[in-house]
Amino acid sequence: MEKIRIQKIIADSGYCSRRKAEEYIKNGKVCVNGHPCSLGDKALPGRDLITVGEDKIPYVKKRKKYYIMLNKPRGYVTTMSDELDRKCVTELLDGIDERVYPVGRLDRNSEGLLLLTNDGDFANNIMHPSKHIGKTYRVTVRSSLTDEQVVALSEGVVLDGKMTAPAIVNVLSQEKERSVFRITIFEGRNRQIRRMCEELGLEVARLRRVAIGPLRLGMLKPGEYRELTAEELRAMRNAIGKEG
Repeated sequence: MEKIRIQKIIADSGYCSRRKAEEYIKNGKVCVNGHPCSLGDKALPGRDLITVGEDKIPYVKKRKKYYIMLNKPRGYVTTMSDELDRKCVTELLDGIDERVYPVGRLDRNSEGLLLLTNDGDFANNIMHPSKHIGKTYRVTVRSSLTDEQVVALSEGVVLDGKMTAPAIVNVLSQEKERSVFRITIFEGRNRQIRRMCEELGLEVARLRRVAIGPLRLGMLKPGEYRELTAEELRAMRNAIGKEG
């Protein structure tokens, strides 16, 4: 059996992402057969004992990677478990025999496209601000929109003392008591769009994510999920600058 880099063995086990494993190694938290290791060191999976702190890393043979698109309905939270006993998105994933994690979050009252995976590096790349992966939402508010509000959403709104990054905004329909617009943001602050709207005096009636980078929600029904196609996965890898 060929020796493999220790951070890859840790990531393949599902313990954490490869980047996080590298941090643990740099900080001296990873040992091989009881001895601290360094970045670049290799080990024999299944033979050498690898530990992170007091945690023993199991050997996982040919672990299947899942890349799942889910149309999250309202009323579900994106945490893996909830102390308030609310419904979690993973309850919707029948037939998935691996533990998968949401890529980013959608709050309980928001809906739409949510990615789930057991590939930590893939997830981290999508969420990392330096990759500039756009997330597109269809937003319904309970009023008309002024030109000033549209400009503010596009150019940025101050949240927690810091201006949000420029966004792309297109008004789809407008009435006296209801307006619909599409907005693409390139960062992921907590409840960002809802808070931007609140700052501008807009009450959100519905918030639905319809795209992440090149991925489109399409006709997937609420509560349904599917694995990404090879073409979709390739397009997302290209978007984050990773061949595959």
